[in-house]
Amino acid sequence: MAAVLSNRGASRANKLAAYVSQTAGAVQASDTTPAGALPDIRLRGLTKRYGDFAAVDAVDLDVAQGEFFTLLGPSGSGKTTTLRLIAGFAIPDGGTVELRGRDVTGLPPYARDVNTVFQDYALFPHMSIGDNVEYGLRIAKVPRDERRRRAAEALELVRLPGQEKRSPAQLSGGQRQRVALARAVVNRPKVLLLDEPLGALDLKLRQEMQVELKRIQGDVGITFVYVTHDQEEALTMSDRLAVFNRGRIEQVGPPAEVYERPVNAFVAGFVGVSNLLERGGRRFTVRPEKVRLVEGGEEPGLHVESGRIRDVAYAGMVTRYLVDLDAGGELQVVRQNLETSSAEVFELRGREVRIGWREEHTFAVEDKEES
Repeated sequence: MAAVLSNRGASRANKLAAYVSQTAGAVQASDTTPAGALPDIRLRGLTKRYGDFAAVDAVDLDVAQGEFFTLLGPSGSGKTTTLRLIAGFAIPDGGTVELRGRDVTGLPPYARDVNTVFQDYALFPHMSIGDNVEYGLRIAKVPRDERRRRAAEALELVRLPGQEKRSPAQLSGGQRQRVALARAVVNRPKVLLLDEPLGALDLKLRQEMQVELKRIQGDVGITFVYVTHDQEEALTMSDRLAVFNRGRIEQVGPPAEVYERPVNAFVAGFVGVSNLLERGGRRFTVRPEKVRLVEGGEEPGLHVESGRIRDVAYAGMVTRYLVDLDAGGELQVVRQNLETSSAEVFELRGREVRIGWREEHTFAVEDKEES
């Protein structure tokens, strides 16, 4: 039995390796430029207006080959419109869209080497899973036997082997999303665009699919551009991310850099939870997990202030305390519930406390949010 399982695992690994190799070959075959010399996506001065409203306002952005890149921002910030402009579903009023050095600004979606995965899956309910995955290959007039082979490989990639004959109605939401991914990658595009694809899933399934998406992206090596308003998703999955606000990009960088070193108050407040304080004319942020409740003697290098706990939120593994500081302002403090019950933490509401943080855990921000 162990040998059989081992052989099955080796067979699956060989198939995936072949699929990845074919995908990489398809991506590079149309380019004479050496791999890595050009970004897969280059936006310059990209602008889209609806009347007097600038949904996307002179955006410049490069996305490197093979990146998992996230467009993050609140509703109405311009991230989805930017994705639509890259896909060709909308035409910009100014600026350019380049894919691997080729200007595609005026081209329709079918003339761009990109595929899009939507939140609602957009599967054909009257078709089988296999026919859904093969659909783009059929339009491209790929021979039948090759269509079936590539569709089977794509379904194995998303961990739905042997499901070709089932209908979409027989699958769960997470399985339907996997089928949508298989259909998108089976054509081996240069870029895969994902428009909040996990938005309709419950929390646990979303978290599972986050891991699966990152795995699939690593297996196929295709550039993923992912749109979300969920900060945890962006921080968990991205190689880099761009924070959008009012049609502009506020900050671009790796998740840790954006989280730990926000460039302004908007980024500090939107990406995760951040405390914003002003002391001595200096505005700075400090994350809740970097702030501690001080008990006993003071530690060297720890800045300590007094305050009163205004509110307590018990969240299972952690408790969140909201503290009004005597020197002005408020701080959220996060503390692990190592040996504390919910009854004990609620008893702290209204108590005088001392809290502290280290200077190296603060980061200065601009005086005004960028508009």
